[in-house]
Amino acid sequence: MKKIKIFLMIIGTVFVVSCESNTYDQISVPVTNPTYVANVQPVIRANCTGCHNSGGQFPNLGTYDQLKTAIVTGDVICKIDGSCGSIMPTGGKMPQGTIDMIKLWTANGFINQ
Repeated sequence: MKKIKIFLMIIGTVFVVSCESNTYDQISVPVTNPTYVANVQPVIRANCTGCHNSGGQFPNLGTYDQLKTAIVTGDVICKIDGSCGSIMPTGGKMPQGTIDMIKLWTANGFINQ
């Protein structure tokens, strides 16, 4: 019985050590032409508008125009990538693929579709 327990412990350890973990960004296909409606809006809703919406913290990010203005005139991008100090959202930095997608959206001219 003791040999069986030891054997099961060894097998369990090998199984745990041999597992590989991939993040969503590592297995997902990068977005090459992001748009606000299809790609950016869901991310902003999930990560930002809980605080940054009408009646909430400045800047308001609840609409396309509000987000675009906040990016052009403010420091939204450096807040989400952490290059200007504190990182947003406060719960932790978004995955790098998501940040890169938002940066690409801005570089492509804020496509709204």
